[in-house]
Amino acid sequence: MKKEVIVQLNKTFEDSAYTQNGVEYWMARDIQKLLDYTEWRNFLLVIDKAKIACMKSGQAIADHFVDVNKMIPMPKGAEWGI
Repeated sequence: MKKEVIVQLNKTFEDSAYTQNGVEYWMARDIQKLLDYTEWRNFLLVIDKAKIACMKSGQAIADHFVDVNKMIPMPKGAEWGI
């Protein structure tokens, strides 16, 4: 892979990060799009594998993966969790 492509992919990934209380994090739905997964159910398999790798490396899964729902606005002021 060309260096320019790698640099651009890294920038795109870093630009999609969120920061809260000095902690940088990414939302799985954003990473799903960056990695070109069109279906959430397929990306969930990737997340599960990442959690297993985290555990096998001696890391606490809860320190690296947090289950959250991202709310999207719906008509008439309602919200829907995804």
